[in-house]
Amino acid sequence: MAAARGGRRRRGHAAAHDNEERWLLTYADMITLLLALFVVLFSISSVNVSRFRTLKASLRDAFSGKVVSGGESILQTGSSARTRVDSAAAAIMPASPNVQISRVPVQTNAVLARQEQDELRRLRARLDAYASSHGFASKVQTDVTRRGLVVRLLTDQLLFDSGQSTLKPRGVPLLNEVSSLLKVDRRHPIVVEGDTDDVPIHTSQYPTNWELSTARATQVLRYFIGQGVADRRLTAAGYADTHPLASNATVAGRAQNRRVEVVLQRLYQAPSVQASPSIPSSSGTATAPSAQTSQTP
Repeated sequence: MAAARGGRRRRGHAAAHDNEERWLLTYADMITLLLALFVVLFSISSVNVSRFRTLKASLRDAFSGKVVSGGESILQTGSSARTRVDSAAAAIMPASPNVQISRVPVQTNAVLARQEQDELRRLRARLDAYASSHGFASKVQTDVTRRGLVVRLLTDQLLFDSGQSTLKPRGVPLLNEVSSLLKVDRRHPIVVEGDTDDVPIHTSQYPTNWELSTARATQVLRYFIGQGVADRRLTAAGYADTHPLASNATVAGRAQNRRVEVVLQRLYQAPSVQASPSIPSSSGTATAPSAQTSQTP
């Protein structure tokens, strides 16, 4: 009995000793896993430059294959395949190095400018013929300038009474002809410009010549809209007496300065077109369809 109890006591002491050292197994497993993790991380962070360059060259070759004309697209890789494709392409090239593949000619700005110049001249000739045949030759001046086709309408006894912006019936046929020309064109921007002499005006309706010149331009613009000219093409401008054509010291000169100009602006600037004394459109503008007046101080 005593021997049996002694044996059980020894076995219990050995089991207790074994349980106290079991944590070493778990610790060893954890250390092994950490070591493996660090080895993997190190291998990922270390890039083999030579192998990377080899991989890049292989990908470039794989995606840069050529297609022989007349056949299906074949992905070619490697130097030998590239040599075969180059030789096949050389076989179908023309024998003479001077033979060039024909291409559709591209119209340059100069060509388009010459075509536009001819178009503006045809419109000018048509309006000149109408003015001459209907007795408006002394009231209508036309010119093709760097700005485009300028149609100059002298207002005295034709479009407006002195100090007024109401259209006179006498000028309606001429405005109808100008409207028809503007509708034939359909693409050039149009600026309607009003100009006066330097005689001061001070009325309840027009305090200065700025209001009068802009109102006259706007009235002509609105008439064009009523005749079917696209309002998106139209702009009104008033210049008062700031852009005279002649001296305001004489009666004839002031009559020349009282005018409305209709300008079909160029889309392409022709270098060969000579500048004329007509007025650049640079200030006092108001855009249709609202036709609001805008004056330059």
